[in-house]
Amino acid sequence: MIRYYFESKQQLFDEVYRRRGGLLSGRRHVLLDQLLEGGKPLTVKAIVRAYLQPQWDLKYSGEAGSAFVRLQARLHAEPEEHALRLRREVYDASVKRYVDALAKVLPDIPKRTIGLRMAFLVGTYLFMLNDLGRIEDLTEGKIRHISKDEMLDHMVEFLAAGIQTAVP
Repeated sequence: MIRYYFESKQQLFDEVYRRRGGLLSGRRHVLLDQLLEGGKPLTVKAIVRAYLQPQWDLKYSGEAGSAFVRLQARLHAEPEEHALRLRREVYDASVKRYVDALAKVLPDIPKRTIGLRMAFLVGTYLFMLNDLGRIEDLTEGKIRHISKDEMLDHMVEFLAAGIQTAVP
């Protein structure tokens, strides 16, 4: 059946990734549009939260959402050209819009620096969403469980601070 509909396992994988990733990217566009049209002044925290929220919602939407987040993390670790092309196709339009929005809010930070910091943001949230148990290890067992909302709040604070810090 895979060969009949998709010709190869790779094409099946690509279609699954495009479909799920496209929904995620589309939701990011919608949330950014809402921020831009909301009439309130834009803030770095609001932009970061709007970018992260769809990923968080997907992760906690059930087993399929959680599995896709793990799939995403694996694909983001792949250096091969095919993986890079697929990531660009699915995510670049929304990421570039967020970089542009951040550049408007942070006129003293070069756009290239904001782009670099967005790469740090992506790496951070993919690592944290993989539930690798490192929080418990690094806090010497003082944090065994943190709610998804509390984790997102901490991530927004941390990443927003990093994005807007002075350029070295």
